[in-house]
Amino acid sequence: MSTSESITIVVPCYNEAGRLRMQAFERAAQELGLGFLFVDDGSKDRTRSVLEDLAARMGDAASVLVLEQNAGKAEAVRRGLLQALDGGAAVVGYVDADLATPLEAVVEMVALLREGSHDAVIGSRIAYLGANIERRAARHYLGRVFATAASLILDEVIYDTQCGAKVFRASALLRRALSEPFHSRWAFDVELLGRLLAAGASVREMPLRQWVDVAGSKLSLREMLGTGWDLLKIAHALRRYRG
Repeated sequence: MSTSESITIVVPCYNEAGRLRMQAFERAAQELGLGFLFVDDGSKDRTRSVLEDLAARMGDAASVLVLEQNAGKAEAVRRGLLQALDGGAAVVGYVDADLATPLEAVVEMVALLREGSHDAVIGSRIAYLGANIERRAARHYLGRVFATAASLILDEVIYDTQCGAKVFRASALLRRALSEPFHSRWAFDVELLGRLLAAGASVREMPLRQWVDVAGSKLSLREMLGTGWDLLKIAHALRRYRG
């Protein structure tokens, strides 16, 4: 890939009008060369108008996809990625609207994708010396249990399937992995990675140097516990997919 090839990062948004860091997105477009597709997932606040104003200011570097009814993060990301592929982007990806993962890290992920033969690079929240990974203890330990179960389902050792920052090489393989809706609104990352791995994709984890647990997450601890049932559904779906 040449550095001139376009990058489109999908940003799923649901009731984000009060916490969107608009200047960060504008700066990333101007200084980092990132393009954005904001997906308003049936928000009930002013998110749609805020996003449309932001996209108007950013010009060709941003666009907005509006889902009239709330479909959940999984479907918002899936539809956004498909639209980004249809728009001709050479690299697509997604990042959480709260920017818990800095956009500078997304640029590093894209560089790693371009340097190697990987089909996907995913952010990984590993607390190592020199990194600033701020995560609430309960979420961290529940996340470790979830990651162990996800690795068993995927038959791959993956430290962090659920970090909200991932980038992909545009390909027929990726489009096929996105062709059907996912079976979980929140644990869809596991199913997406499973579909890619089943097709022979090369996936690389990149430890993040910074990640901050931003207040206002849409995923409650109760819903997080409920993703165990989702993993069972995903495991069944992936067995069918591999077959």
